Amino acid sequence: MKIQHIPCLEDNYSYLIVDESTKEAAAVDPVEPEKILEAANSHGLTLKLVLTTHHHWDHAGGNEKIKQLVPGIKVYGGSIDNVKGCTDKVENGDKVSLGADVTILALHTPCHTQGHISYYVTGKEDEHPAVFTGDTLFIASCGKFFEGTAEQMYQSLNVTLASLPKTTRVYCGHEYSVKNLQFALTLEPDNSRTQQKLTWAQNQRQAGQATVPSTIEDELETNPFMRVDLPEIQEKVGCKSPVEALGEIRKKKDNWRG
Repeated sequence: MKIQHIPCLEDNYSYLIVDESTKEAAAVDPVEPEKILEAANSHGLTLKLVLTTHHHWDHAGGNEKIKQLVPGIKVYGGSIDNVKGCTDKVENGDKVSLGADVTILALHTPCHTQGHISYYVTGKEDEHPAVFTGDTLFIASCGKFFEGTAEQMYQSLNVTLASLPKTTRVYCGHEYSVKNLQFALTLEPDNSRTQQKLTWAQNQRQAGQATVPSTIEDELETNPFMRVDLPEIQEKVGCKSPVEALGEIRKKKDNWRG
């Protein structure tokens, strides 16, 4: 399978997931449908379905338009997330196939929104899997708790997503990596993996390149929200439990200006 990132709006990412043997494609959060179609057409792809991570307009706002542009396209979204233009509701554990070799597994990852879905995608056996995390997991951070609790975000990040294979590539919904890594270093100034990743991310951005994908392994090493089980992180923010620490770090990040 091939994955193409498509920068949209100010700092959003949409994605094309391609089954190479059939040239069938799925679009993740196609907020600017014309851009997505242009990319698909230029590679001779047939757009079959849309995967919506959550209902916010900068992720689901292109669904109605893409349905007009591609008659009969299926639009998947979380069953309790009230996704605009959704034709097929998915729940945790639902599977969708694309082309000959691609399987998409819906993972319910609530908090940012109550019905938020992350899509875990596998191709051929020798290919690393990928997960499209919308606004639940960012590189070195997580989404704001608009509709949920620290407990839910803990489950979404540190139970659901952390249990995926470490080589899983992480494709998130926004380009926030440099700021996120700078914030992460305020909590773990001596984390050499984070220092290296920040330098790399800054170079990528200066060269006009994206910082996606990350990997689950990378996030476990550098993302403070996925490191709250460590006593030293809890101590740093004056907390006694992982969930409490996660909530406290989110508060700090909400107020951090960098």
